Amino acid sequence: MQVSVETTSSLERRMTVGVPSQIVEADVQKKLQEMARSARINGFRPGKVPVREIKRRYGKEIRQEVISAVISKTFYEAVQKEELKPAGMPNIESTKDESGQEFEYVATFEVYPEVEVVKPSGASVSKPLAEVGEEDIEKVLENIRQQNKSWQGVERAAQEGDQVNIDYVGTKDGEEFEGGKADGTALELGSNTMIPGFEDGLVGANAGEEVILDLTFPEQYQAEELAGQAVQFKVKVNEVQEAVLPELDEEFIRKFNIEDNSVDGLKAEIRKNLEKELEQAVQNKVKTQAIDHLLDANEIDLPNTLIQQEIQRMQQQMFGQFGGGQNFDPSLLPQDMFKEQAERSVKLALLASEIIKTEEIKADADRVRTMIEDMAKNYEQPEQVVNWYYSNEEKLAEIESAVLEEQVVDSILSGLEVNEVESSYEEVMRPPQAEEAESEEKVDE
Repeated sequence: MQVSVETTSSLERRMTVGVPSQIVEADVQKKLQEMARSARINGFRPGKVPVREIKRRYGKEIRQEVISAVISKTFYEAVQKEELKPAGMPNIESTKDESGQEFEYVATFEVYPEVEVVKPSGASVSKPLAEVGEEDIEKVLENIRQQNKSWQGVERAAQEGDQVNIDYVGTKDGEEFEGGKADGTALELGSNTMIPGFEDGLVGANAGEEVILDLTFPEQYQAEELAGQAVQFKVKVNEVQEAVLPELDEEFIRKFNIEDNSVDGLKAEIRKNLEKELEQAVQNKVKTQAIDHLLDANEIDLPNTLIQQEIQRMQQQMFGQFGGGQNFDPSLLPQDMFKEQAERSVKLALLASEIIKTEEIKADADRVRTMIEDMAKNYEQPEQVVNWYYSNEEKLAEIESAVLEEQVVDSILSGLEVNEVESSYEEVMRPPQAEEAESEEKVDE
């Protein structure tokens, strides 16, 4: 086997592989003879079909099957010989493929970059210090009551937060449009379920009243024919209802299956859950800062193959979350939506892999056990859950991978200064997008 490699870019390789004709021909002959012994063809006894007849009928298909197997085998041998690490599947092109002559193909592929990790130093991360306060627990209690509210009819005008039962019909240029009509619809005012102005226009309306709403659809509305268009809705209010929040009594609290069916028992359970969420949020904020410093300290050429694979994975993930069950191709989601995050993920994976290799990091068994036991606490029979994880290689590998990730972050943090910053529970739990928006507002000011 003859192998030559050409470097066409920093990561792309063009490898030419030549395979002696006798190897290909021997495999083709072997396949022909195997088929001759098993083929059933009219006019021939089973097992007595001449090889030349098999070759006449199936020769092209058999040769193609052999060629595919030869490429698969020799490509692996060639990259081993040349000490190459392909970052994805190669693009294969046959350049010589004639019976009796050397078979030759060209494989074009990207390789993994050489990575030498530069650990960030002289930088710092902020670690929030926060506690769960009584007001945080009260907010959760209020949310629980809101989620379990009921509705009762009232003889007054509708207010923000009320629920109205309505019939409505929408028209554009005097003609009804698709999806613009419904009867007996329940609508909570202030829920922003309808287009801007619709719910506001019903505040102050009484049961039995008809309201005309002149509105404009948003420019980015999903139905293109209505985006930015002026329309009119004729709305009849059938009923006005106000929210009734449940009392925090034993009967209501019993729904949550806690040991102590009292307000104090429910508060204790809420506190425990919030403290767990807070601890996780603090860890995530510190981890994100450490990773940002690592990424900033290292420049790496990233294989486009890996970026595309990550984009496809993210497209599929989003499809699973929001498009499941619909006749929708995940690849139709624009790649630009995912490219920046995909590049970050690929870069981080390459750096983390190198840190694990060079520092010979192994998943700490005690940390693995602790993580599994923490997860098992949420189940009625935690010991069974623990045993299940340890008897399931795939699930155990997932936990070990998560622990390895934590240990990599610990390694990065070892070279950074960690500054503790007084914070509130609400500040720590605020989503990153909200923090970015707030920062941008301050800059604008």
